[in-house]
Amino acid sequence: MTRVVLVHGSGRAGAAAWPEQRLLAGRYDCLFLRRRGWETAGEPEAGDAEADAASILEHLAGTGGGHVVAHSAGAVSALLAAVRDPRLVHSLTLIEPAAFSLTRDLPATARHLATLAPLYAERDRLSADAFAHRFTQLLTGQGDGAPTGVDARRLQRQQPPWEAPLTIVPGVPTLVVTGGWEPVYEEVATFLVSTGACHVVAPGGHRPHDTAEGHAAIAGFLAERQASAAA
Repeated sequence: MTRVVLVHGSGRAGAAAWPEQRLLAGRYDCLFLRRRGWETAGEPEAGDAEADAASILEHLAGTGGGHVVAHSAGAVSALLAAVRDPRLVHSLTLIEPAAFSLTRDLPATARHLATLAPLYAERDRLSADAFAHRFTQLLTGQGDGAPTGVDARRLQRQQPPWEAPLTIVPGVPTLVVTGGWEPVYEEVATFLVSTGACHVVAPGGHRPHDTAEGHAAIAGFLAERQASAAA
């Protein structure tokens, strides 16, 4: 079976991040990658998008390549992997991609970075819980529900997605799925469409892949890519 590497964003990790996409395992060789910092034991390591990209390619190399499905910050690593070796990445499905280094000069992204960059600049002077509370407050308008403990330390140690050295991926079929709720992700999607990607808006906020409509878009795109490869 063709391999599909699924790369989570922030919050849930591994197979738990993909409740609907686990259904793909009957048709594809699905590998639910854990990004750097989402280890199951011990203190979380610092996030490293380049290391995650290398891990994606490693898991594709032994199978002759395959598809990559990635969410939010995980899409940064997916794009890096496709740039590094597009022969192994047969397609990209990017869900609410935090590819902000591609759009940092556009209005919504510039506002997003102006909101969050000062927090990251002082994160070493904050406790993990204080950082997570402030991060959640800046994004949602309230600090309720902010991660604490090891989850807060994991969030604090992640690499800001706008620091990744992204470039346009040449020749890799790409689907972008967004929830239609947040201008910064729609702006990234519009930019990627200008480079040749397809774009689908599905309900579900920052996790449109958890909805039937979002999952159907992902499954349909993968099936099209498989059919195209077999033709």
